[in-house]
Amino acid sequence: MTVEISKRLEKLTGYAFDEIGKKVARLRRDGIEVISFGIGDPTEPTPKVVRDALKGGADSRAESGYPSYVGSLDFRRAIAEWTAKRFGIQLDVEAEICASIGSKEAVFNFPEAFVNPGEVVIVPNPGYPPYSRGTMFADGQVHYVDLLPENNFLPDLESIPEDVCKRAKILWINYPNNPTGAVAPQKFYEKVIAFGQKHRIIIASDEAYSENYYNEDSKPHSILEFARDGVIVFQSLSKRSCMTGYRVGWVAGDSEIVAAFKKLKTNIDSGTPTFIQDAAIAALADEKHVKKLRELYRKKRDLISDAFVSVGLDDCRPQATLHMWQKVPSGYNSLEFAEKLLDPSIAIVATPGNWVSEETDAGNPGEGFVRFSLVPSIKECELAAERIKAYLK
Repeated sequence: MTVEISKRLEKLTGYAFDEIGKKVARLRRDGIEVISFGIGDPTEPTPKVVRDALKGGADSRAESGYPSYVGSLDFRRAIAEWTAKRFGIQLDVEAEICASIGSKEAVFNFPEAFVNPGEVVIVPNPGYPPYSRGTMFADGQVHYVDLLPENNFLPDLESIPEDVCKRAKILWINYPNNPTGAVAPQKFYEKVIAFGQKHRIIIASDEAYSENYYNEDSKPHSILEFARDGVIVFQSLSKRSCMTGYRVGWVAGDSEIVAAFKKLKTNIDSGTPTFIQDAAIAALADEKHVKKLRELYRKKRDLISDAFVSVGLDDCRPQATLHMWQKVPSGYNSLEFAEKLLDPSIAIVATPGNWVSEETDAGNPGEGFVRFSLVPSIKECELAAERIKAYLK
């Protein structure tokens, strides 16, 4: 039997990070010791305090049955308490918070709650693929706004055409930013909130990297510090607490938007398992492991950045996130430089910037960069730095 896939699925390209994984596997089959900075999946173990809570939760919840779609009251209270401590924001646990099965699922499904066929979602470029792909599956149209170094990797809101603003329902922002590592200042949040209010556009703020920062004196903001009307935040414990496999996060913000998300969620998926929520509660209550992880990523960042600077490349040290948006050397494009790094003498996997960006009328804003996800071990980063210094000349 010949099976025909949907036109919606057919028009999608392969998921870039899946392609990277395949390339790493091929190299390793050839006996090459590869150090992969390609996929942003932390290799550090999930903290013991989290694993202990998970084990205890599995026993205490043995007869708990299906979990709540919106998250247990205890988990939502833990989210509210953490948000108050971290950002000084008071959230209504009943109306302004909803648990999610990780952040990707929430981000991907979100447009289904608000976007009608032909309406527009404004998406940063480069950016997290589910922003655009969730829009496409909702039969919406994507308008990309390029993130450029001359704008400090902030979207130029004035560049968005008026006809796009009239048809737009959602504007995605993501700070600290993947892949550029940029952090948004307070003035930007005030500006984007005013933009959303003027054009009646929901501002959807992906803050999954809010705790992966390098400067204690300038912690990243949450957009909820400045407004709640017309605003929703997407959060995750994947990067903060090395819990990528746990699939737990939440949305918070405008109660009307959260209510619509809850209605959507009950028709699409289920609740996060209760024992995983117990683990998430323990993670939110413990800041010690988060501080240790920040210092660990700082060491990795500096090892790789210093190595590139030593061979004459630009210092592209990120302000936050687990990612480096490294400018490639003169004479190379993104793919050529990524292939150079894959030479057996270096054997480092990085993601070409144009793989995580979309081609627009102005070109591809990821061209000229490669993304390094700082997930290998310290020893692997030290070895990678040695290879860069020795062979990348």
